[in-house]
Amino acid sequence: MRTNTVKQRWARGEVTFGGWLSIANTFTAEIMAHQGFDWLCIDMQHGVVDYQAAVAMLQVIGGTETVPFVRVPWNEPGIIGKVLDAGAMGVIIPMVNSPEEARQAVGACRYYPEGYRSFGPTRAAYYAGADYFAGANREVACIPMIETRQALERLDEILAVPGIDAVYVGPADLSITLGLPPRMDNEGEFEAARLRIAAACRERGIVAGIHANAGLAAKHAAAGFQMITVSGDAGALAAQAAADLHQARGGAEGGGRPVYG
Repeated sequence: MRTNTVKQRWARGEVTFGGWLSIANTFTAEIMAHQGFDWLCIDMQHGVVDYQAAVAMLQVIGGTETVPFVRVPWNEPGIIGKVLDAGAMGVIIPMVNSPEEARQAVGACRYYPEGYRSFGPTRAAYYAGADYFAGANREVACIPMIETRQALERLDEILAVPGIDAVYVGPADLSITLGLPPRMDNEGEFEAARLRIAAACRERGIVAGIHANAGLAAKHAAAGFQMITVSGDAGALAAQAAADLHQARGGAEGGGRPVYG
């Protein structure tokens, strides 16, 4: 069974940095996978990625050392099982608001007796190894999202559910339910919640994760987060294209001459 190197690093107390894939394209996924991220997450919830595209993206990521995760559309065992059978080494599961929903998420990620996942690792047996069944419960990461006031109110109960490897904070949705603008970072109740989640995870031996950017990475790592998103395909493409255009227009306005075209 292929070792989940991200889970290994978490066990050593290390911080891991990941990238976010929202574009349904194998080439952009391949480019991101060759940049050295510890993990990449294919976003099937808010990205424009369907199941067939996700499988192809898992295939190209599988040719690198980067660990592939998938954020599924919802806490539903059918899609969780399918992305795991396709070779995802971890599943990020949105809107987990209660211990009952956390148990449902864990159960969908684990084979009996730890869960109720159905056996049929169609691609996973090739990517992760012929002995996949023997190691899947150990190596696959189950990562519920904490992203509402309701989940925050029941945080200790959720973290007490056996089988959770990490929780992943969705800052925009959490901010909205706290009456704040949908941003990656906020003050007030959001900041208190961010620190509380990190501390509660540390007490339970569960990894704290958060959706972020490179500018927030040091702040989150200092608080104890070990799973931090620092970039994304769509955002990086837009930012670099805008920067290039701004530079080009600035040079033209300043009398500079293009070096091509």
